Amino acid sequence: MPVSEQQAQALRQPLATAMREAGALAMRTYRSASLKSWTKSGTSPVSEADIAVDHLLRARLGTLVPDAAWLSEETDDDRARLAVPDVWVVDPIDGTRAYIAGLEDWTISVALVRDGHPVLAALYAPVSDEMFLASRGNGAHLNDRPLAVTPAATIAGASFAGPQRYLDWVTGIKAGTTTVPKIHSLALRLARVADGTIDAAFTGGNSHDWDLAAADLLVHEAGGALTDFHGRSLTYNAAKPVHGALVAAGTARHAALVALAQARDSGP
Repeated sequence: MPVSEQQAQALRQPLATAMREAGALAMRTYRSASLKSWTKSGTSPVSEADIAVDHLLRARLGTLVPDAAWLSEETDDDRARLAVPDVWVVDPIDGTRAYIAGLEDWTISVALVRDGHPVLAALYAPVSDEMFLASRGNGAHLNDRPLAVTPAATIAGASFAGPQRYLDWVTGIKAGTTTVPKIHSLALRLARVADGTIDAAFTGGNSHDWDLAAADLLVHEAGGALTDFHGRSLTYNAAKPVHGALVAAGTARHAALVALAQARDSGP
């Protein structure tokens, strides 16, 4: 049987325990001169820490929901996942470039997806010891503090994060907007919308389920929305787990941004 919302809520703390163990493992080689790293698919970086965390999480999460399938950036895709209702969607290190460079804004991202939609999420930033947790219908929290997006609908005066072309678009149509420095973890960029640190965030095309699923639930449970520029919500665990450009914000501001994008027909 698929995991219920009540079961997902009960799994929040066991998941947090596994995330902290994974974070401790990643920290062992963080800023280590002996860290081994290489590239895959030509340009995408990967490190020994990505692989180690992936293996640890697969073992730990497999005991939490034994019947769930597995979809991870660092594991060969097993299409058997398409035939089951529950799947763990995992990015062992989101922001591998930052991790390898010794920067702080990398995270570990995990979501449990049921029938295409996240019901449980954890995002952990080990350097700052920030644990984001959410389960469907039970809100989102950062280190046990309830999260809420900024509620206003205004664009002017709002703060934005994302690819430069989208920042140029929004600052070009509304004076007084501000932008924040690059956040290397895409999941963390979206989580900063959930915790109210920034008002809205954009993603470029070609993001994957493992970049988005956990942050998606965090944003929604904090009172926000994450959709494409046509206002369409995301479905996960498809045959091709890839998504186009997206926008996240509190629901009122999100609606205003989608309306502005629609006024330009196809978005920024």
